[in-house]
Amino acid sequence: MSATAATRFSRALAAAAGLIALVACSGSDAEPAPADDFDPAEQAGTPACEARTFEGSRFTICPFDGASDEIRLVWRGADGRPLRSLAALEASLGRAKTQVRFAMNAGMYDEEGAPIGLFVEEGEERNRLNIRDGSGNFHLLPNGVFAADEENRVSVTPAKRFETRIRSPRWATQSGPMLVIDGKLHPKFDENGASQLIRNGVGVAGPKTAYFVISEDGVSFGRFARLFRDALGCDNALYLDGSVSSLWDPGAGRQDAFSELGPMILVLKRAPSSPR
Repeated sequence: MSATAATRFSRALAAAAGLIALVACSGSDAEPAPADDFDPAEQAGTPACEARTFEGSRFTICPFDGASDEIRLVWRGADGRPLRSLAALEASLGRAKTQVRFAMNAGMYDEEGAPIGLFVEEGEERNRLNIRDGSGNFHLLPNGVFAADEENRVSVTPAKRFETRIRSPRWATQSGPMLVIDGKLHPKFDENGASQLIRNGVGVAGPKTAYFVISEDGVSFGRFARLFRDALGCDNALYLDGSVSSLWDPGAGRQDAFSELGPMILVLKRAPSSPR
C-alpha cells in the first residue's frame, strides 16, 4: 500500500470509528419509546364491592355513598349508538375510567339496547315513564324507578307515584318489578319460588345511601327481596334484571363480559372540587 493510500485508509478508519461512537452515544442518550399510559383502573386494588352470604346464597354488594360518590346513567356512547357492554362503557370513558368505583346494568331494554321505561340523563328525559300493562318482569306491577337528584339524594319509587314524588331527577331509570315497597315484599312473590336466576337490583337505605347487588347464585325473587329488606335495611328496592346481570368492579379486577346490555349505572369517586 502506498503512503498516500495508507493515509487515506487511516482517515477512513478514524471517520468510521467516530461514526460508530456517535451512534453509540446517540443510542445511550435517546429518549425511550413512549410506554403505554399506566391505567390504575386496570390494576386490582381495593374492591368497591363485598361478598356476602344470605339464606345460603352468595351475593356481591356494592354500596353507594352520596357523600363521596356520584352517579351517572349511561345508555349510548358519544356516537349515539348503544354501548351494550361494560367493556364498551370503559372504552368510552377515556381517563375518567380511573375514577370508576363500579358499574352495573341498570334497567330493562329492547332488542336494540334502548330503555323501555323512563330514562333521565343529566336532567333530560330520554324516554318516557311506562306504566302500561304487559307481560314479563317489567310489567309485574308495581314496577319502579331508581333516581338521583342534583344533591346526590337517591330514591326507589313505585312508577305510578314517581311523577308526584320526585320532581326534578338528574338521573333516573325504570325497571321492574319492585322488590320491596315501603318495607313490604312485592305481593306477588312466593317465599322462595321456582324461578332461580342470577339477578341484580338496587335498594335505598337512606337519602344518600344505596346498595347495588348482584347474586352469584341463582336466587328467587323472594330471597332477593328479603336480602334488601332484612340484611341491608332497605324499605324500597327495585329489580334491575336477571340472567344478563353484570358487574364491573375495577378494584377487584372484575368486568363481566355479557355483550347485550342496555342502560348501565356508573358510580364514580366524586372529585373533591364538586361537593354536594
